Order: sequence, then C-alpha cells, then structure tokens
Amino acid sequence: MLAKKGGDHTMTQDKINELLAQKGEMGHTVARLKGGDPFIFGRGGEEAEVLIERGVPFEIVPGVTSAVAAPAYAGIPLTHRDYTSSVSLITGHEDPSKEESSINWKSFAQSGSTLVFLMGVKNLPRITENLILNGKSPDTPVALVRWGTTTRQESVTGTLETIVENVKKAGLKAPAIIVVGDVVSLRDKMRWFEDRPLFGKQIVVTRARAQASGFIETLTELGATCIEIPTIKVVAPQDNTPLEKALKEIAKYDWIVFTSVNGVKFFFDTLFKSGKDVRIMGHLKCACIGPVTKQELMKHGIVCDVLPESYRAESVIEAFSGMEIKNKNILLPRAKEARSILPEELSKMGAIVEEVTVYITEQVEDEKQKLLSLLEKNEIDMVTFTSSSTVKNFKALLPQNSFKAMLENVKTASIGPITSDTAKSEGIIPDITASEFTIPGLINAIIDYYRNREPS
Repeated sequence: MLAKKGGDHTMTQDKINELLAQKGEMGHTVARLKGGDPFIFGRGGEEAEVLIERGVPFEIVPGVTSAVAAPAYAGIPLTHRDYTSSVSLITGHEDPSKEESSINWKSFAQSGSTLVFLMGVKNLPRITENLILNGKSPDTPVALVRWGTTTRQESVTGTLETIVENVKKAGLKAPAIIVVGDVVSLRDKMRWFEDRPLFGKQIVVTRARAQASGFIETLTELGATCIEIPTIKVVAPQDNTPLEKALKEIAKYDWIVFTSVNGVKFFFDTLFKSGKDVRIMGHLKCACIGPVTKQELMKHGIVCDVLPESYRAESVIEAFSGMEIKNKNILLPRAKEARSILPEELSKMGAIVEEVTVYITEQVEDEKQKLLSLLEKNEIDMVTFTSSSTVKNFKALLPQNSFKAMLENVKTASIGPITSDTAKSEGIIPDITASEFTIPGLINAIIDYYRNREPS
C-alpha cells in the first residue's frame, strides 16, 4: 500500500505511474485508491496517460472532491443565488519547476466566483497577497477547513487581511482547503457538522468488540472520534455440560431469568446446537433485565413476562416480590462472574434457583500499547465503561503506580451504579453515571454532561 501526503511521499509520482503500468502489463487487476476525485488535482490524468501509452486498459471511478465535500461539512455552500453563481477550483501548490505561474490572479480576484484552493496552506500568505494586489477586497471572507468530513475536522475563518494570522494562532496545518468568497459568511448559521454535541471528542470504548458496533456508530453520528480499546471478550465456557443438562431437564423449570443479551445469545446457541428449538420452552415464564435483553429474547419468538422498571438485579427481586415463587424452579443462565445477589434473594423468597454459566468474560490486552500511547499524548477525552468487567480489565492495562496521573485529564462514564461502584473500588471516580442503565442511557448522559459543562 502506498500513501502520499504533502511533503512526505513514500514514492514519487513517476514511480507510481511505472508501478501501475507494470502490474497492469502482468495481467493484475490494480486498484489505485485516491482521496477525493482522481481528476481534481489528484494526478489521475497523468496516470491514465501512462496506461494509455502502455496499452493497459483501465476505468475511472469518480469521487467526491474535498473542494466540494469539506466546505459542505463546514456549512459553506459554494454557490448561492444571493452571493455567487460560479466556483473556481485552483491549485494552491503549483509545480515548483514551472517558470511562470499559470494562475491568472487578476481574473480570479475580479471574477466574483467562490475560489477554492487545494493544497495551499503553506502558500496561504502568497495566495492572500496576490488576491489583494489584484483587486480583491481585504474584507473578503475566507475559511480554511482541515480534515473535512471527518470527526477531526477543524475550521478557521477570517478575511483576506486576517486569515494568515488567524490560522497561525489556531495552529492549523495541512491538509486543508481554502475557500474565498462571500459565501463563507453563511457558515455562522449553516454550520451543522461541527455543532454536533460530541464533535471532536476522543472517546474510548472498552466494550467487547463484537458488541461495540452500535455504540460506536451512535457516538460517531454525534460527532465523536471513537477509539476501540476492547478490554473484554465474551466466550462460551469450556465445559458446557451444566447448560446441556439443564436443557435436557427443561420441563422441570417454571421460570427462566435472562440478565443480559449475552445470556440470551449463548443460551439459544446451545439450545439449537443440541437439535432442539423454542417449543421446549412453551411452559416457561421468562423475566429479563433491560429492554435490550427483552428485544433479544423476542428475536426468538418469546415474549418476556416480567421486565423490571430499572435494569439491574435488585429490580428483578422487586418484580418477583409480589409473586408466589415459593418452591418454583428458576433457571438462571448468565455469566460466570455475575453478582450473587439475585440467586441469593430469590432463594430467600423460597424459589429453587439453579445458576448455569453460559458465557465467560475474558480479559483482552491487544490494544494496551495503543491506549498507553494515547494517554501519554493526552489524546483521550473520555473513557466509557459498560460493565464492571470492563472497569477491572481497563485498570489492569494501566501502570498501577501512575494510573491516576494518566487519567487526570480524562473523563469517565459508567453505564450504571453497579459499574460505578466497581470503578470507585478500583480507584477511578466516574464523572458520569447513567440514570438509565442501557447504552442509549449512557449516550444521553454523556451528551448532557458536555452540554451542561462546555460553552456553546
């Protein structure tokens, strides 16, 4: 894989051209992937010419150029009937070997078009100077957009007279596009992407990778940059005999209580592998902790009979308090590491509870060095914890004699009071504890935290 960026080319363009032709002549199917559009300052035309000369067939797949995408994400329409009806795309970095500039500065300065310069950050002083010298008003609005369309996007605005100093103060560097024209003034009311509630926040997700996608997707839609540092993985127990035995004796149970989505998934995986289906559960009543667990159960065509008001073991006990469960057989398929309060309290109420381990939570250390590096560089805003096991295993990744110092500028968010209590016992005081003990509840708590504590 080859990569190019301003001032740091792994391979020269001539060598890239030659490599493409060679591989094509050998009969390989080659994908030349470019950011933006290959024919908008992407040197796609040069590469196509070489392939034509060498008789190598090719096809071009148009892309969305940063000249269009970045302003759109910054809230800047390149054309607007009240401002301008034309756009000019201009290189901000001409071939240094050219004796004279091919840019007609006078024409662009007096055209009234929106001007978009690509690859021009280093030449910003020369660009603004040439436009002003050729008649463009020093008060003309200007914007620079860096890393457009990504959660790393940064925008700096000003005028032709002030933008160089503004960019310097902001420390903004390449890659960025430059937009010059009155349409830039619309950004103040049209900015939409950078106004997302979690925009620019670097948030660590410690949840198991297999379960993190929905959480990450929502955080990203809200503007966050998600950093996957899974601290756990969920696996089936090595010995599944207890669950297999319970399934063979399923007729003796009156109730089954599912405490998590994982409990449902692993229970039914084993059920189906045994050659049975949900018909053997027709006599059972079911209780679930949390609406997501209820939804997972419903995927298998089973309606939950009891759903506690809040989403933890204590609420299940409260829900059963008004029921006659004395001498009732209750099957409890759950994690090996689960708290003991639920079976203990149900047993006190006279139920005959049988716990069965259907999954195990194991520690994951694959991203340890990545985590330590980000913490050392102060590049993490928040760490999220979705269970007690994520807290314990996260803590285990950090140097025990310096973890408090490493987390000094990092906010922490917990899915609920049980997880928060575990964090406190590990020396981590959560800044956020969700009042609704679900992923959506945690996300809402994070949004509320930043809305209430940061200036608009």
